[in-house]
Amino acid sequence: MPFIIRLCRRLPMPCAVTRHVGPFLPLLLAYFSGSWLLITLLFLSTVPAYAAWVAVEKDYLSPGLQTVYVDPDTIRREGNLVTLWQLIDFKQMQGNAGMGPFAFGPHRFLSTKTHKEFNCAVKRLRLLAFTEFSRRMGTGRAANGYVDKDNWLPVKPDSINHALWEVACGKE
Repeated sequence: MPFIIRLCRRLPMPCAVTRHVGPFLPLLLAYFSGSWLLITLLFLSTVPAYAAWVAVEKDYLSPGLQTVYVDPDTIRREGNLVTLWQLIDFKQMQGNAGMGPFAFGPHRFLSTKTHKEFNCAVKRLRLLAFTEFSRRMGTGRAANGYVDKDNWLPVKPDSINHALWEVACGKE
């Protein structure tokens, strides 16, 4: 049986595929450059979207340590029950010290969001949801906390909950 070795040609040969690529190359480049331009413009035009948080300002709320906010768009009333979202933005890192070179652990946070329900008639509240965030204004890594939804608490005077009760129930 005869054995033949043929040398491969290293130079491109004209064929149907290489002859017709010329007109499509500018279209391909325009498509990809237009896509990257659109992605770049969308990235540069984005602004952090925060809810319309309104600061709750009372003298007894430790304004140098934290700022308490309420989102008025989330206030819902059903009879004597009112629900709302609260945000606490701390000036310094809170929680347990973490392990490692940066001392940043899972229990360190700069802000918290809490969903609360107030009973305006008997001046009580309960927590519906609680989340800690690693960055300010409810941003960064989120860690959900445990909430006992069946536990109603009294609203104590001169507390954060009292200030929120005044907002929720319309008392000043």
